[in-house]
Amino acid sequence: MNPRTTHAPVLPRRRVMPVAATLAALSLTGCGVIGATDDGASAPEAKSYDITVGLLLPDTDTARFEKFDYPLIRDRISSLTNKQGKVVYQNAQGSMKRQNEQFKQMVADRVDVILVNAVDSKAIAPAVRKAKEADIPVIAYDRLAEGPIDAYVSHDNELVGQVQGRSLVTALGGKAETSKVVMMNGEPADPNTALFKRGALSELDGKVDIAKAYDTRKWLPEVAAENMRKALKEIGAGNVAAVYSANDGMAGAVIEALEDAGVTDLPPVTGQDADLAAVQRIVAGTQHMTVYKSFLLEATGAADMAVAKVQERSIQFDALARDRIDSPTQEDIPAMLVPVVALTEENIQDTVLDDGVYTVEDICTEDYAADCAKIGLTS
Repeated sequence: MNPRTTHAPVLPRRRVMPVAATLAALSLTGCGVIGATDDGASAPEAKSYDITVGLLLPDTDTARFEKFDYPLIRDRISSLTNKQGKVVYQNAQGSMKRQNEQFKQMVADRVDVILVNAVDSKAIAPAVRKAKEADIPVIAYDRLAEGPIDAYVSHDNELVGQVQGRSLVTALGGKAETSKVVMMNGEPADPNTALFKRGALSELDGKVDIAKAYDTRKWLPEVAAENMRKALKEIGAGNVAAVYSANDGMAGAVIEALEDAGVTDLPPVTGQDADLAAVQRIVAGTQHMTVYKSFLLEATGAADMAVAKVQERSIQFDALARDRIDSPTQEDIPAMLVPVVALTEENIQDTVLDDGVYTVEDICTEDYAADCAKIGLTS
């Protein structure tokens, strides 16, 4: 483990629950195990269904939060509580100050549990401590928060970086070692950024020439675009063999900067989140890959853990939180780490289509119809 400081994130222990085990746990809760007592004697009293879950998401720039995460969590909470439970939702719009105010209001309103995807993992810690003092459980969602949290639900974020880095090395083939690669990392205050970077470097170090590397303030595409323009000026537009982009929003900006610089034979560019625009770029051949992270497993798992925690169903909670992770302020946090998949044109059907994230009609609009036909993607 890394030394625990307030600056360097502490990496999770690598005990990731297999997908089958995760699905089994979620299947059990979906069949009513959440509604059973630990000894299996009887269902909880009706009043235990009347719960309020506070959900705090960080921004609307990341398309998945509004389109998938919030509705999935809302609907799962309703399903688990006989439609009596409710979700109070707030989005911080990228503002750390606004999120702290939203968090404090939820504590004042005495919600039963808080799910938080922190804008700033360190800055949220005082609010988490206030919730602890008020006996309100806090579950960190998608991004590890500091302070005395009760659990953490996310993906195996180091594996995300490994998948991205490996895809670039494979794409570069025998020329990898002499190929100049630009790394476009995420927001430094986001602990996931360090995990993505660590995973990527485990695949890239010594196998490619990392010519330039940048951190991207608040994951902003316009910042990534500016940094890419700097890289192209210093390295030369024709000399960039590949770009590691930590997410899809930045990948789009990187690709636009390359095209603006006159690059017609685009180098492989990675991404993450399987945004619709990224999937369409993959279909068109302008983005090499993205990392698909099952929103369904992550959101459903968070909802199940929240209800189990409020209803004090320790057996069900422990079955969901089989992993352990450390933060800079806390050790042995119960966690669910959901595996990830490299999405390329070859497996669009097996991932976002089969999971119902998008339809063929969503992806294959008029601008992409010909590209879809080329790869056999038809309704």
